[in-house]
Amino acid sequence: MAKINNLDEATARIEAALYSSGRPLRIEDIIRASGTESRTKTLDLLKNIMKKTKSAFKALEVVILPDGSYVMQLKPEYSSTVKKYASKPVLPNATLKTLSYIAYMQPISSKQLVETRGSGVYAHLKELRQLDFINHQNVGRMKIYITTDKFQKYFGIQGDVEDLKQRLFSKVRKTASMRQSPTSQIVTELN
Repeated sequence: MAKINNLDEATARIEAALYSSGRPLRIEDIIRASGTESRTKTLDLLKNIMKKTKSAFKALEVVILPDGSYVMQLKPEYSSTVKKYASKPVLPNATLKTLSYIAYMQPISSKQLVETRGSGVYAHLKELRQLDFINHQNVGRMKIYITTDKFQKYFGIQGDVEDLKQRLFSKVRKTASMRQSPTSQIVTELN
């Protein structure tokens, strides 16, 4: 990629990447999008974009997440206001749950999926294959499912399957511990 020297063009490219990604971007992705090939220059441009966004928009913001990634998003206090106007999600919740189960348990057979998720899983599998988020291999009469590279790119997942499983497991544990009552959390911490 050719190095971009024009700061206005680099800024526009960063704004376009943040707006269109629909997910948080790592600084390396933003540097690549900017075309500057400079971390310092890109961080300066990001700071300016954050300031401009804060002063020009009332409901939008560009923020740094705890993991160091950047995202352009709706301010949380406006979520309920726009809920009825927001576009329909790419995947219904049930299909998304099936996809996350495949991602965590892969490789997994269709038989195991039906036992866990019910017979509605066949419709989920069809939709996920059409989106190219999963593929399968025939082993005898059984189908074994795994996630695809497109799935990883779409959801911004870096690394191998074992890394993904570890990250999913730690998020599930963290969510479960946050749902515990204060008393059970104290008991858990004491053990």
